[in-house]
Amino acid sequence: MRGAWDHPALRAAVPVLLGLFYLVTVQDAGRGPLLTAVGSILALVQAGAVAARHRHLAVAVAVGLPAALGLQLIAPEVLVPFGALFLLWAVTVAHGPATSVPMLLVVLGLLGSVAAEHRSEDVLFLGALTIALWALAEAWRGRARALEEAGRRALADEQARIARELHDVLAHSVSVIVVQAAAADDVFDDRPDQARAALRAIEAAGRDALGELRRLLSAVRPGAEEEATAPAPRLAELDALAAPLRHAGLEVAVRRDGEARPLPAGVELSAYRIVQEALTNTLRHAGATRADVRLHYAPEALELEVVDDGRGAAAATRTGRGISGMRERAALVTGTLEAGPHPDGGFRVHARLPVEAAR
Repeated sequence: MRGAWDHPALRAAVPVLLGLFYLVTVQDAGRGPLLTAVGSILALVQAGAVAARHRHLAVAVAVGLPAALGLQLIAPEVLVPFGALFLLWAVTVAHGPATSVPMLLVVLGLLGSVAAEHRSEDVLFLGALTIALWALAEAWRGRARALEEAGRRALADEQARIARELHDVLAHSVSVIVVQAAAADDVFDDRPDQARAALRAIEAAGRDALGELRRLLSAVRPGAEEEATAPAPRLAELDALAAPLRHAGLEVAVRRDGEARPLPAGVELSAYRIVQEALTNTLRHAGATRADVRLHYAPEALELEVVDDGRGAAAATRTGRGISGMRERAALVTGTLEAGPHPDGGFRVHARLPVEAAR
């Protein structure tokens, strides 16, 4: 993770300037040839540790802190352990308090090692600044972690959205294809005209599926904004959605109540997908011959209902992602969905999708 001083230019400049500063400080300290030579070596070690903190933090800390202590003892007139502060920041933004707090205590100990050479007010002030630096680095780390978590959640949400889209597109089209293929096989020898009609329905369902998949993939592929994509399906296309189901032997009636009007795109797509999934489930699981789709345009919401004459309670025990996927669709636009056996027989799906909340 990058810290506040991790611009590439600063990465190169800070160790160089820090090394020069300590070299000059050691030379001016006048501690004799031996200590001056040792101090110069420690200055170079300290600069190297700061330079290596991004790639080898543990090694940088293990080498840099003893070098910082040696420099403090050789040149105690320099109160501020600059190299140790850089290492403290790097450790804090990379690790939690369990690691950074002991590091903070070590740096405060470095200040205490030369406290006798300075006024107590100066030492206390620098200690407070060191703690403030640690707190700032900890806040930086927390913010970075929050951004990473938000990115992971956004990625998971997008993956779930794509999975729902793929499920809706493939489940509907493949169900129609399977039913039509079985019908074509049954009448292939005796009624070739019906077999050909079933094959044409299979072709149309396959083309529709390819078109929807192309639209979905173009929305997530890099550079997709430069491509011409088909618009998302809308409720006005429900009759076209029902056509292949009718060819497969499921009578579908679509009725609209209230004043039909343009809806927010999210509500429009969620409603279409809920109807699509409900009809697909009816075709695959319910053993139904008829399904009634009703759209009611209320002032504050769109209500939709899909009722079939199939097995009802038996169909409700089926497993899979169909019903949960419809509930997720409704929840995306702060709506609700109920699904279960109808009192008069068959299976009922009812959804209420608020309009104003989705705008």
